Amino acid sequence: MLRSASAQIIRQAVRYRSTDASLILERSINRVQLLGRVGQDPVMRQVEGRNPVTIFSLATNEMWRSGEGEMSSPGDISQKTTWHRVSIFKPGLRDVAYQYVKKGSRILVEGKLDYGEYVDKNQVRRQATTIIAGQVKHPHKHTRA
Repeated sequence: MLRSASAQIIRQAVRYRSTDASLILERSINRVQLLGRVGQDPVMRQVEGRNPVTIFSLATNEMWRSGEGEMSSPGDISQKTTWHRVSIFKPGLRDVAYQYVKKGSRILVEGKLDYGEYVDKNQVRRQATTIIAGQVKHPHKHTRA
C-alpha cells in the first residue's frame, strides 16, 4: 500500500513538473499505412556495427477527375504517383520481406514515419523521409458473391 501511494505521488510530481520536459511522458502517435506496388526488388544493407536493414520503394497513386460538370460526366482523369522509401529493421520481417517481396507486388505496409539526414557521395547534406515498417502484408483478394 505504501509503495503504491509513493509511486502515485512520484507520477504526479513528474506529470506536473513543467520545468523539466524530459520527465513528462505523454502519448503520441506516429502511424502510417500504405497500399501500393513495390518499385524494385528489396535490397539488404548493413552498415558496420549495425543490424542489417531491408529497403525497397513503394508507389502509391492518387487519382481525381478534373473539369466542370457532374460526377457522372466524363472529364479528364489525373493521376499522381508518390514514391515512398520503406525500411525494415525487425529481424524476422526484414528477412521474409527480402526473400518474398518482389518488384510489382501489391502490398500493405504499416509502420511509422522517420525523418533523417545523410551526406551524399558529393558531400552534400540531404534530408530523407523513410517509412519504418512494422508489418508488411499482401492484401487479401475479396470476391463478390
